[in-house]
Amino acid sequence: MNENEIVMIATFPNIPEENVAAFTAAVAESLDAVRTEKGNLQYDWFMDDDRSRCVVLERYRDAAAVVEHVGNVAEVLPRLAQLGGGVEIDVLGTLPADLHAALESRVRAIHGLVAGK
Repeated sequence: MNENEIVMIATFPNIPEENVAAFTAAVAESLDAVRTEKGNLQYDWFMDDDRSRCVVLERYRDAAAVVEHVGNVAEVLPRLAQLGGGVEIDVLGTLPADLHAALESRVRAIHGLVAGK
């Protein structure tokens, strides 16, 4: 991870069985919304075996790419959170002060880069 990249790990912790079909449809909608993001380097969705928990691994080129992404998923993210029992977001990377402040209310934790290869 370079010093400009930002990684986000979003977890939808409790997807009721009756919400799985609607949740996966909203996932497809989210993927469609971000397909043109040039600064989105990774956007992979993982579900556990019983499809009750979903983890999204996201990696962005820089803070500007995160801002673009947040705008693109603004409509679908509340629905995903509602269907998935909430959303917990961890951010890994050094954020500019304005983006840190903007994301702080939406995320569980923001971890600045200390060292890396």
